[in-house]
Amino acid sequence: MEKEKLSIIKVGGAVVEDELQLSQLLKDFAAIDGKKVLVHGGGRRATKVAAALGIESQMVNGRRITDAPMLEVVTMVYGGLVNKQLVARLQACGINALGLTGADINVIRSHKRPLKDGIDFGFVGDVDQADGQMLAALIDKGITPVMAPLTHDGNGHLLNTNADTIAAETAKALAPFYDTTLIYSFEKKGVLANPDDEDSVIGRITRDDFKRYQADGTIAGGMIPKIENALQAVEAGVSRVIITLATAIDGHHGTVIVP
Repeated sequence: MEKEKLSIIKVGGAVVEDELQLSQLLKDFAAIDGKKVLVHGGGRRATKVAAALGIESQMVNGRRITDAPMLEVVTMVYGGLVNKQLVARLQACGINALGLTGADINVIRSHKRPLKDGIDFGFVGDVDQADGQMLAALIDKGITPVMAPLTHDGNGHLLNTNADTIAAETAKALAPFYDTTLIYSFEKKGVLANPDDEDSVIGRITRDDFKRYQADGTIAGGMIPKIENALQAVEAGVSRVIITLATAIDGHHGTVIVP
């Protein structure tokens, strides 16, 4: 039997912070046919709120160090402010949305990241498992999950977890149930061959291409973990992963990641 189509859209913190882009994205998201899930970041808002509270943000390679005060900030911002605003706005678009952290209905469980290259990331979670069956039960009832980048360890602790990873793990967990497309939307048209040329979009990337582009410096910085997540997702049964502009989430634009 042919599986139903499911679209998982991940929207980054930069788009969440830009009213014009966000309005367009939510409109486009509402217009996508079939079942869907929204995964969001919110790092820029968290940095702003932390600064207002006198809490300094520490980043290593684009990853946030999350000490106890910062964990309180990201819980408030990701699980509260950003998540619930998105849910309310999707309801206004006729989408029956439900905001979730990984702790809600035990949907994503993780463990605290061990020391990495001598760096203690604090209360940051690396995902152990996502419950696709539980999510599918909600989705089949006509509910659209809106996933915040927070997970839990099963022992009562919330953990800050990268939103790209949440999107990939959610897609992997739902791949057995649906013909799943994962779309990473951000402020570029796709993965660019030349960072100074907005139109130099690389059409498709395999794992071999990725190794080559990494070696010659075409792909660097925060794009490396994004593509790594994407490759792991397609290798684990997700039908397709696309990296594209936030205003082009129809599945026909951007860079396609293939196994």
